Amino acid sequence: LFVMNADGSEKVQLTQTPKSEYNAVWHPNGKQIVYLSSESGSVQAWMINSDGTGKTKISDIKDGFSELKFSPKGDKVLFTKEVKIDKVTKDVYPDLDKADGRIITDLMYRHWDTWEDGKYSHIFVADFDGKKITNEKDIMPGEPYDSPLKPFGGLDDIGWTPDGKAIAYTCKKLKGKAYTLSTNSDVYLYTISSGETKNLTEGMPGYDKAPFFSPDGSKMYWLSMERAGFEADKDRLFQLDMQSGEKKYLTEKFDHSPFSFKWIDEGKQLYFVAGVFGTFQIYKMNIETQEFTAITEGMHDYHSVDIASDKLIATRVDMTKPQEIYSVNPETGEATDISLENKHLLDQLTMPTVEKRWIKTTDNKDMLTWVIYPPNFEKNKKYPTILYCEGGPQSPLSQFWSYRWNFSQMASNGYIIVAPNRRGTLTMGQEWTDQISKDNTGQAMKDLLRAIDVMKEEPFINEDKLGAIGASFGGFSVNWLAGNHNGRFKAFISHCGVFNSEMEYMTTEEMFFDNWEKGGAPWEKDNKVAMKSYAGSPHNFVKNWDTPIMIIHGEHDYRIPYTQGLAAFNSAQLLGVPSK
Repeated sequence: LFVMNADGSEKVQLTQTPKSEYNAVWHPNGKQIVYLSSESGSVQAWMINSDGTGKTKISDIKDGFSELKFSPKGDKVLFTKEVKIDKVTKDVYPDLDKADGRIITDLMYRHWDTWEDGKYSHIFVADFDGKKITNEKDIMPGEPYDSPLKPFGGLDDIGWTPDGKAIAYTCKKLKGKAYTLSTNSDVYLYTISSGETKNLTEGMPGYDKAPFFSPDGSKMYWLSMERAGFEADKDRLFQLDMQSGEKKYLTEKFDHSPFSFKWIDEGKQLYFVAGVFGTFQIYKMNIETQEFTAITEGMHDYHSVDIASDKLIATRVDMTKPQEIYSVNPETGEATDISLENKHLLDQLTMPTVEKRWIKTTDNKDMLTWVIYPPNFEKNKKYPTILYCEGGPQSPLSQFWSYRWNFSQMASNGYIIVAPNRRGTLTMGQEWTDQISKDNTGQAMKDLLRAIDVMKEEPFINEDKLGAIGASFGGFSVNWLAGNHNGRFKAFISHCGVFNSEMEYMTTEEMFFDNWEKGGAPWEKDNKVAMKSYAGSPHNFVKNWDTPIMIIHGEHDYRIPYTQGLAAFNSAQLLGVPSK
């Protein structure tokens, strides 16, 4: 754990333990820092002065907990903890205490990378007297539901009212088959004094999440998706009047999804971050007029924004630079790297260069395409080139920095990378995002091929050394291209990709996703939309495979089970296609 001044000066390392520290927050008194660590054997809360002195453990919660947030006054705290609710095999058959078999009678028995184990993430509220967290209470007693949402929810799903008397939280209070078929999460309000819980977003059928309050507590704000069953719908910012119950849609004029909200002007304006045309920028919104102002611009992704006096403090990455903390001038958008954690490494490296191109698609639309060139690129040379196929299928192909799919690392091995924002990617407006659903192998695949067809005409690209790579839907794309590329490519890498869409439908965990994307089940033979989707399954074109392919898959991938990777590899082997 480190601390520094808001201008980046006087960096001090506060902790140096064999364990990791995380979830660091200032106590509302502004004097101490509270963080979580498993230093004592289980994850507990620790408090330390900003100069590194006075380190003490302030919690002793049985079996530990996972996340923590103080009330505005600092006299209470909420945290999340796994609670056993459902019976498992050992509970039903206590004489078989060593058995690891599972008894399954309903769907949603595993999620993302984890089997259901009878435990659920619950929110607890507790007292804090400045020295110890005590009197913890489960605010969801006996409920077989998770908050935050699994698998990627966090503390943004939970918020205190400004007076500290109530907690708003996100939860999808469904179970089994009903859970797997629905995206209908809601925002609930728990009142501490009475223990009562109220659904504040009842009747809104899509995802409702990320509640927060106006400074005076009279309004609640949250993100809401309109369409039931569609996880990639636009996140709309809504306002709820806590007295009248009136709901108001605030971002109708903004065709993008905001997040990371911070109040200014006593609740009259909001700073937030949003993905817009392949980058993530900081914006300001006037609540009354619903007008939006871009604070920053450029080829980078902001991940969060906060306020420190007359400056914004934000985290930012781009394709050639890992995350750092920046000070941002809210008037000009000018940003200064104040953490400089990676400077000593980057100073030793010649990094790739990134170019932003707009390519005309086969249906005459403009498609943003990132082109990443190797270090010391020379136009008079010819380079092997990789087509990067984005996953999702609805996800942002922005200026991201990844420790798995890292464009700088790829390009530094002597490749040019072509990364098109094909139909379905986020940040390009909701209409563009919607155009891949129920048409997974239509215009999106034409977009991918169009990008490489245009780029291979450049004199510096070696047309005889083209490859294609991708993960998840990107792996699906590679598997499909392997049977439909007409000799364009010389090699493929498919990571955790769908090979047989019918089998994937029958073995995945979040059924709402495939129902939306495919348009129905593979046995609905009279459903023309669904039948068109399954006709595009990559396995239907495997007889055309003739190009070397590497297949990567994780055995804990329950979204796209690893048998998809086995099926693709086995098929390639049986067809005599070089593969591993």
